[in-house]
Amino acid sequence: IKLEMPTINLDGEVTVLATVPEVIEALESCAMTWQKLISTALEEQLKKVPQGNGPLAEVDLWRERNNTLSALTEQTKLSDVQKVLEILQEAESEHIGDLQIVLSDLRKCHMEALDNVKFLSTLERHLKNLTYGTGFNVVLDTIPSLMNALRMVWIISRHYNKDERMVPLMERIAWEISARVYKVVDLHTLFKEDRAAAKKKIAEAKSTLEQWKKCYFAVRAEIEASGREQHWEFDRKRLFEKTDYMTSVCQDLYDILQVIIEEFYNIFGPELKTVTGDPKRIDDLLRAVKGLTSPVEELTFDPFSIKSAHDWKLIMEEFKEEVSVENVKQIFVQNLKDPPLYKNHPPVAGAIYWSRALFYRIKRTIIRFQEVEELLASERGKEVKQIYLQVAKRMKEYEDQKYNQWRDGTEQTLPLLLKNTLLTVITVTEEPVTTKKGVRFIVNFSPMLHEIIVETKYMEQLGFPVPEIARYVALQEDKYLRYTNGLKNMLDRYHRLMGTLNEAETKLLDDHIQELWRVFKSGHRRLNWNSLGIGDFIVRCTQAIRKFESLVHQIHNNSEDISNKLLFIESTNLFKFPLSKNGDELPKAKEFFEYLKCERAKDVAHMVRKYTAISQLLIKVQGRVANTNSGKSPKLTSYYAYWENRIYQVLTQLIVKNLQAFNAAILANVPLFQTEAILSVPEIILQPNASEIDKMTVQCIRDCVEVTKHFVRWMHGTCIECPPQHIKEDEVITFSFYSDVSQNPLIIEQAILITQNVHKLLASLSKYLNQWKRYHLLWKLDKGIVIERLAAEKPACITFDEELQFYMKVAQEVTQQPLIKDEQFIRLQLAPLAYTVQESARGWMISLGKLLNESAREELFSLQEEIQVGVFSSCC
Repeated sequence: IKLEMPTINLDGEVTVLATVPEVIEALESCAMTWQKLISTALEEQLKKVPQGNGPLAEVDLWRERNNTLSALTEQTKLSDVQKVLEILQEAESEHIGDLQIVLSDLRKCHMEALDNVKFLSTLERHLKNLTYGTGFNVVLDTIPSLMNALRMVWIISRHYNKDERMVPLMERIAWEISARVYKVVDLHTLFKEDRAAAKKKIAEAKSTLEQWKKCYFAVRAEIEASGREQHWEFDRKRLFEKTDYMTSVCQDLYDILQVIIEEFYNIFGPELKTVTGDPKRIDDLLRAVKGLTSPVEELTFDPFSIKSAHDWKLIMEEFKEEVSVENVKQIFVQNLKDPPLYKNHPPVAGAIYWSRALFYRIKRTIIRFQEVEELLASERGKEVKQIYLQVAKRMKEYEDQKYNQWRDGTEQTLPLLLKNTLLTVITVTEEPVTTKKGVRFIVNFSPMLHEIIVETKYMEQLGFPVPEIARYVALQEDKYLRYTNGLKNMLDRYHRLMGTLNEAETKLLDDHIQELWRVFKSGHRRLNWNSLGIGDFIVRCTQAIRKFESLVHQIHNNSEDISNKLLFIESTNLFKFPLSKNGDELPKAKEFFEYLKCERAKDVAHMVRKYTAISQLLIKVQGRVANTNSGKSPKLTSYYAYWENRIYQVLTQLIVKNLQAFNAAILANVPLFQTEAILSVPEIILQPNASEIDKMTVQCIRDCVEVTKHFVRWMHGTCIECPPQHIKEDEVITFSFYSDVSQNPLIIEQAILITQNVHKLLASLSKYLNQWKRYHLLWKLDKGIVIERLAAEKPACITFDEELQFYMKVAQEVTQQPLIKDEQFIRLQLAPLAYTVQESARGWMISLGKLLNESAREELFSLQEEIQVGVFSSCC
């Protein structure tokens, strides 16, 4: 569409041209032409409808409208057009108003088309996936994204935020989804495909249709929850009527495939051919099964059309009539020996319930089809009815057989079950029975008894007469339930309590456990489910367990106190290192080891107090268990031994962990004490020397292990400390844990390892000091002899200069050496050694200076004499 420009010359001012009649006449003619052209174009665009039923047709419509109106709008912006409008406006032409209205409509329609194209373009990728995607999986993945994109368009767009625009677009999307399903699900070929693949295809088609509705309502709920957006209150019939109907048809098709695959083909499979030995008969049955789908495959109407809903319903009813009776018969025969039971149904009544449910299923089908006389009047109808009568008769025989077997068995078994004792005793471990840990008490209420009660109730519901004894027991169900729960809770409490006892505690409480068992005894010896004293028995047992429980809690509280004290002992640090006084200054070796010894002595005193308190706690336990407080009750002998062994283990761990920590501190690159390197002519040594440091380390290790000497052993069979034993007049022996702990291989191994590591460290430091031996001439040579010999040689000044330069260089070189050497846990102070070497070098320099001074003086005096002799001779 092209706007024709006026042929008249428009050069000149607008105000001037507006006064020329010929110009105005020509421009008004042109304006009327433009008005008619634009109006016609707008009418044509507004009349156009999408060319197709899908959503992409609507996108194409708006894109085409935008292109057309955009071209027209651009022409109206040309300078010539604008000048024509200005001239007519200036001349106050009567035609300018109509043209302005049309131009305004053009701008509005163009802006609407532009806005719609912009927002519909955000949907285009999703719509193409919906239309051209390769499979249902693409469509299923696309629908949620598409629905969220529609929500954004609804929120932001100025035109697609109204029902009249959004509903038709969604209706087109629903049509596209339906069309995809319609194309894929072809009933003429569906049942000829692989059965599993066909089932999968129908399931995916149904899921796709359901996804459309599910995603719509999910986004709708999000919009409502936001509280800020305009709600979606769209016409659900327009959006979902067709997809919902197609979903129901897909479900029908799936049911047909399910019946054929799961219930017929599985029954008449290869296994059945092998078992029956009649493959021809099985093949005939399979052909008959295949024939069931013929009416569906040969439809003369569109099953997915809502208009055909009545016809499709008739087809499905006919299929169900064909399938139902045969299907139920096969299910009954196949599961006869092991019927599937409803939840909580007992075996016999459950089997009868199952049989009756199948019967009512086919009965309902027959009754429903009796209403349509022509269905049962056919040959096939008569055949189905005959099968129904045969199956019903067999089901009745099955029920009677099941009931009679149950009634006879119940009358024989129930009296015997009621004579069972309340409890039974079993051994569940290899442990000796005396430990009491391997003995368990079980409620002896037979599952068969419970089953008979449930069977009786269901049998009465089914209308069967039940034995009087069974009815009596069933009426007592609440009482039996109360008894069994009471017994179970009581025994659970007992077993939980026993589970908290270790072997030592079990032996300690042996008498009390025996007493508890005497209370239990009547439950597994005398009382049965006919007895009248069951409630009293439960009360007595509960009271006895409560009393025992109180005692156990008291013992456990004492055990916890003892364990806390042992934990304190085990976690004590026997190597508390002193902190450095200031900066680089660390304690000397002797100070370091003395500090460790003092701190250890303080900690040992605390540990011994904790250890001594253990005996008092055990005496407290003795009072609870044996009603004595001597500390040497025979009943607690094994309990004393248990805790003494625990103490030994704690002390062993104490020493091992502390030695390991000390060894780690030795190997760590954190100095703990300092030693000095000094010159002890002719050797450079440590002060204190390596041997002394080694001895102090060994003594420190020994002191650590000898901590256990402070823990005095108990007399045998008691928790009383052994008094000192006088062997000779002046020799006293105290029995402690030291003799056992010190022989522990782990402790010996750690002690040796620490000693070896210290040896290696001291050897490494000695090797490091060897580099200072390059200055050995400073102290090895006798200074007096060397100076005397040099004086005799009367060396030249240059010789003195070389010697002085050498010693000066040595003195300067020593000042540049590091004065601290940190290696593992020792800091080596080199300042005393460096000072000694410097002083030695300065001493040599002073001696050489004196010699040079004396030599120079002698030379000077000799020269002075020569001068005086020469002067005297010349004067004469």
